Amino acid sequence: MQTNFSPAQLEDTATAHSEKILRACVHCGFCTATCPTYQVLGDELDSPRGRIYLIKDMLENGRKPDAKTVKHIDRCLSCLACMSTCPSGVHYMHLVDHAREYIEQNYDRPLTDRALRWVLARILPYPNRFRVALLGAKIGRPFARFMPDARLRAMLEMAPKTIPPVSRNDDPQTFPPEAPKKMRVALMTGCAQKALNTDINDATIRLLTRLGCEVVVAEGAGCCGALTHHMGKTSESHATAAKNIRAWDAEMKGKGLDAIVINTSGCGTTVKDYGHMFREHALATEAEAVSRIAMDVSEVLMKLDLPQVADQELKVAYHAACSLQHGQQIKTYPKDLLKRAGFTVLEPKDPHLCCGSAGTYNLMQPEISKQLKDRKVQTLEARNPDIIAAGNIGCMMQIGSGTDVPIVHTVELLDWATGGPKPPAMLAAANGGVRPMDIPVLR
Repeated sequence: MQTNFSPAQLEDTATAHSEKILRACVHCGFCTATCPTYQVLGDELDSPRGRIYLIKDMLENGRKPDAKTVKHIDRCLSCLACMSTCPSGVHYMHLVDHAREYIEQNYDRPLTDRALRWVLARILPYPNRFRVALLGAKIGRPFARFMPDARLRAMLEMAPKTIPPVSRNDDPQTFPPEAPKKMRVALMTGCAQKALNTDINDATIRLLTRLGCEVVVAEGAGCCGALTHHMGKTSESHATAAKNIRAWDAEMKGKGLDAIVINTSGCGTTVKDYGHMFREHALATEAEAVSRIAMDVSEVLMKLDLPQVADQELKVAYHAACSLQHGQQIKTYPKDLLKRAGFTVLEPKDPHLCCGSAGTYNLMQPEISKQLKDRKVQTLEARNPDIIAAGNIGCMMQIGSGTDVPIVHTVELLDWATGGPKPPAMLAAANGGVRPMDIPVLR
């Protein structure tokens, strides 16, 4: 793609980077075949190619964003399926991130939009605040139909039936290995996940220690910054991410780390990009070091020789989270691990398409999100699975709200198959939706 940025514009490193990305695009349109919003809406401007044209025009002319451009950029899921498809290697993720930052700095959103985004940015990344908000949403859910704004209805409807108690395993501490030590790793416990589903981190700790990992929950680590990063709130996202970088850097320079383990793939995509995000920051060296050893939990488990387990006689429909298969290009590891653990793994039709969760997307764009959710649930249920497995809490919440098939994190199944307790979501399904509270946190 031909560009016409001025030398003065290209002195800004973010603009110079975006210009290189734009020039890599050859207008081929391969991206339209795998873009979920284009599949649903059929509008060229709701495809990656269309958005690239809008972003180019906005940045190149240095103009104030208009409502049309903002609408189509806001509709992007950042699922990154286009990056898996693009034959030219267009780094759409960095381009759309720059566009969102530019919009945040230069566009006057309607008051209701500003208020909603402000609330989300100050609640979701903070587990205690999020728990209070979930409790409020649970109380208000019967009145959701009276809400005039679909986004407010979506916020009320997202509250889970039960809000789990705080897990003390998420507190800063070290868990010794139960087998001969193979690795020392830091577990990223996250933010929203600690309020929505504490079973995931608990199962991850059990599984890793059973396989010979010393697991550290680092003092000062928390939200990865992805939620605010994708809103274009760069200063907020960098402040949050910097806390993680400092916390993990202290562990790396102390007793050392072989990996930073992340069991929420949306967070993993962001942490692996810290090196780029902080390229001009005082923490650039530390951020790059963190990015180099950040791994999805499936990557770590592939290094740990998960034992071969007898056939479990259970059919597992595997949902590939976009942030894992497109953002991190991890496509086979979770399925390989589930097969090794004795499960029959089923794949739905169109596994590359997003479920519609995408961070805050299901709250900000509920109509489009619901269409994508319904499509994803239909393709998963068509395989008649006993269980649905995924590697991202957002996907689990999204899909779980549309099906009665129990949905669990991949590590919960692997933990169970190798000696841990049965996943609480499966027990709850067997008990008519009542979650048993006497399951041990650690074996």
